[in-house]
Amino acid sequence: MRREPPKPSPDAAAIGRLALRGEGPDWNAYYAMPHTMEGALPLGSIKMAIVTANPTLKQAFMALMRDVVAAMIKDGTGISPTWGNPETAPERERSGNA
Repeated sequence: MRREPPKPSPDAAAIGRLALRGEGPDWNAYYAMPHTMEGALPLGSIKMAIVTANPTLKQAFMALMRDVVAAMIKDGTGISPTWGNPETAPERERSGNA
């Protein structure tokens, strides 16, 4: 039986997020504050052609970048983050072929 991840409480504060952006031939991962890409910290990059051709590698890259963000948050705050559902970036945050 598959267990659902815990849902964040209504009072949970968003202290950052993982943002994934297609930029030219690359798929880039950033740690960003909620609702903005201003001051976003680059975390990693992979060629878009690789993740397009191989969904397993796409999922592995996303999981790795989630783990990186979780470790940063835990190291900085002592709090293990919970993850919400993925969201499509607002148009103002999209760049290139995002």
